Amino acid sequence: MCGIVGVVSGAPVNQLIYDALLLLQHRGQDAAGIVTQLGRKFFMHKAKGMVRDVFRTRNMRGLPGNSGLGQVRYPTAGNAYNEEEAQPFYVNAPFGIVLVHNGNLTNAHALKAELFSTDHRHINTESDSEVLLNVLAHELERTTRGVQLQVDDVFNAVANVHKRLRGSYAVIALLAGHGVLAFRDPHGIRPLSMGRGADGTVMVASETVTLEGTGHQFERHVAPGEAVFIDLAGTVHTRQCAQDPKLQPCIFEYVYLARPDSMLDGISVYQARLNLGETLAKRVISTVPPNEIDVVIPIPESSRPSATQLAHLLGLPYREAFVKNRYVGRTFIMPGQAVRKKSVRQKLNAIASEFRGRNVLLVDDSIVRGTTSREIVQMARDAGAKKVYLASAAPPVRYPNVYGIDMPTASELVAHGRTVEEVREIIGCDALIYQDVEGMKRAVAAAQGAGFTRLDGFDASCFDGVYVTGDINPDDIAKINEARIGQEDPLDETSGRLALPNAQEA
Repeated sequence: MCGIVGVVSGAPVNQLIYDALLLLQHRGQDAAGIVTQLGRKFFMHKAKGMVRDVFRTRNMRGLPGNSGLGQVRYPTAGNAYNEEEAQPFYVNAPFGIVLVHNGNLTNAHALKAELFSTDHRHINTESDSEVLLNVLAHELERTTRGVQLQVDDVFNAVANVHKRLRGSYAVIALLAGHGVLAFRDPHGIRPLSMGRGADGTVMVASETVTLEGTGHQFERHVAPGEAVFIDLAGTVHTRQCAQDPKLQPCIFEYVYLARPDSMLDGISVYQARLNLGETLAKRVISTVPPNEIDVVIPIPESSRPSATQLAHLLGLPYREAFVKNRYVGRTFIMPGQAVRKKSVRQKLNAIASEFRGRNVLLVDDSIVRGTTSREIVQMARDAGAKKVYLASAAPPVRYPNVYGIDMPTASELVAHGRTVEEVREIIGCDALIYQDVEGMKRAVAAAQGAGFTRLDGFDASCFDGVYVTGDINPDDIAKINEARIGQEDPLDETSGRLALPNAQEA
């Protein structure tokens, strides 16, 4: 999962792209990059680290031009330590193309072999985004055959790209001297929206909060399979380039990944999380009588809307009883459970007075490995709680995700192959309540506003094992995991969840 943005303007865009990336920082903290275009020349700066650390004044001065794009990276393929795999990626033919990508190609290995043997293109990294860039470049070269680029050529090339790629991809590319191209996979797994500023600036970005936070008016979401080409004059051209597009966005975006103030495919992320709390409340009632619960406590941060709604419906007090240290950086894999426990307690601290002598219901957005859940339950007991119940706004995570969320292999998922009672024993709570899959889907779908493209379903593969692209089997998952050769675990080993600062923090 990454955050991407592209801009065409009548004014310099370096500061605008920087500001946009700050608003997308929650989608990736491993690396950041910006490329701008002046005339037909590209200017690029990218490096590992957070946006504020990667770009200094001298770097910003070296990014002139009125069009450009940027990315914040969260690695799902390739080597997390290799700075060369930071995006954007560049090829010099045809025209000169730079590209940023959010998602994960499930057939990257096969495509890489095709590019070498048939298309005669060289891939220099382990990144599937470089593979995608070269597929796009090859199809543009085939379509134009050395003549002047026309808009129809761009759309014909994207149509051919769709035929070759499998997996999830939201893409923004800058074609030297021509404009910005954005397109989305035929299932719309990863989000992409566009808007316009009062001065005519056109922006395409992963989340609507990026548009709103930079003073742009949201216009619409890019449809699954659609391509949008913005020429350097700011004129927008669009075409549906996929044969059978379906809107099946990743449901984990709404559970955890996206900011609550964003709207993805017409669905308010905040309302979706409120709805999840409502359906979860019904599950809680069937497991633990509300009169046996003294207080509802969220586990920061993404669970807050669900916990608030759950407490309201059950008529129970809601308390912020865990305080998060916002200045603790990413936690790396550390040997020894004692060290892991220390790290969790550096991130979270319990307010003992809210736990002492009470039966508490803790609410989390999801449970992946269960390591954090077990530690937080113990923290609540150490703070004096009589009983500790745990509710998850998402169903059990039982299957790996192959579409851009680097969840661990199935054997590392606490719910894989286990009953809810077995998971409860591992975590150590007095009762464990999960959301159910169908209830989750209904809750998120109900948050879609009127007038938007109707949903055809969701990718909920990490919960139900159904991969919407229809091309995934255990061997494919094994190959995808082999590509994750970075030594750092994208899942926070000490928290059992994705190593992101917070879906609410940017």
